[in-house]
Amino acid sequence: MTIASWLAESHRTVVLTGAGMSTESGLPDFRSPRTGLWARFNPSELATVEALYHRRESFMEFYQYRIRTLQQCQPHDGHRLLADWERRGIVQTIVTQNVDGFHQQAGSRRVIELHGSLGTVHCQQCGRKQPSHVYLRGIVACECGGVLRPSVVLFGEPLPETAINEAWEAARQADLFLVLGSSLQVSPANQLPLVAKRNGAKFVIINWEPTELDPLADAVIHQRKIGEVLKEFDEQLTGGAR
Repeated sequence: MTIASWLAESHRTVVLTGAGMSTESGLPDFRSPRTGLWARFNPSELATVEALYHRRESFMEFYQYRIRTLQQCQPHDGHRLLADWERRGIVQTIVTQNVDGFHQQAGSRRVIELHGSLGTVHCQQCGRKQPSHVYLRGIVACECGGVLRPSVVLFGEPLPETAINEAWEAARQADLFLVLGSSLQVSPANQLPLVAKRNGAKFVIINWEPTELDPLADAVIHQRKIGEVLKEFDEQLTGGAR
């Protein structure tokens, strides 16, 4: 059996995407030695509620950089293929650790964002949302007097309860759980494929580097671009006809 045949036979395919999905669009990840965000900033100090209140200028500089970088990038072929697979009933749910919104831009509708989105900012006090481009104009104050912050999960904050509950349920119901570009080091996202596996799902990892969960997967692909691999699967699904 091939991965493409598992895709064809699955009634409920769930996809988990991580930073490796976004780096193919040109976005820096956090940990790459020369190009990651850690090379320029210290997110563990800046991406915090404490920095929002007490190091606001540095907090804003960090997120302005991230928003500007995001605006310079766009979804790649892998994002677009997943959206197409959703339309064709091949993929039922995407769970993402990314905050770039590329899945939605590519056309995916059933997306669970575990860490929020850089597409909006909201007031820490009243919760009112605004497009993230206001942050680039230096707007940090809400009309209510509260402070604006990106609508992402900061270090030390819990994941959104609705999102994590939906992700657990999707994993429990999966026939096939496909991991794309995640090192599977961050909890609770790294537990989702194990939940799926325990409930009888096939478990596939496509990631540039090995992960600690590789021995538990039914198939593993390393050192390959995700977009290229998904395109090969799609050609097998369609017999080369598009």
